[in-house]
Amino acid sequence: NLGQGSIPARNWVWEHSISIGAARHWILYDNISQFVRVHQNSYYIASDGALFLAAEDFIDRYSNVAIAGFDYRWFVKRKFKWAPFRLNTRIYSCILIQNDIPYRWRGRYNEDTDLSLRALKDGWCTVLFLAFTAEKQRTMTMKGGNTEELYRLDGQKDGRLLMAQSLQQQHPDVTKIVWKWGRWQHSVDYRPFKNNRLIRKPGVEIPEGVNNYGMKLVKLND
Repeated sequence: NLGQGSIPARNWVWEHSISIGAARHWILYDNISQFVRVHQNSYYIASDGALFLAAEDFIDRYSNVAIAGFDYRWFVKRKFKWAPFRLNTRIYSCILIQNDIPYRWRGRYNEDTDLSLRALKDGWCTVLFLAFTAEKQRTMTMKGGNTEELYRLDGQKDGRLLMAQSLQQQHPDVTKIVWKWGRWQHSVDYRPFKNNRLIRKPGVEIPEGVNNYGMKLVKLND
């Protein structure tokens, strides 16, 4: 009840991760029901942590990835062709953070997008995986979390407009407010960061072939 949503908890996790000597840490929303590998326009439920290890190993190749994460499964439509990842966009809900970047969570709303934008403006890269995705319940369809503290606040039925306005105030150069999906939303222009390039660490050699990290396609009975 500090009026900051999950900000204090997120910053505690960050500091705890540093205190145990970790190079990065994950932040996972508690309304993620499962993780999904997208392969050849089909979805496959992942039964262990292989997706996380593959993502971490990929990020380890580069020296300038501040934040990485998994996209939402419903954004990766089956009837389209997708690259395995997208560079320099927002990362939220399932987030891998480099501990030594010079930021911390701040504000009250849209903190994921704000953190992504601060890193991108300083020349860092973000990596959003599309081959690995999270199945997340849609915002405000589940009780708990920030429903009352953030999404319905100050006596309003819907606090989404205040949330969008907050991000626009933080990043007016790339943010505008739009009406979308039946509610007010922020809309961010990520084109200014298209020239942020991945920098491979010296001595890193990328092996040829496909590494499935022990994952096998298994048909399960009901």
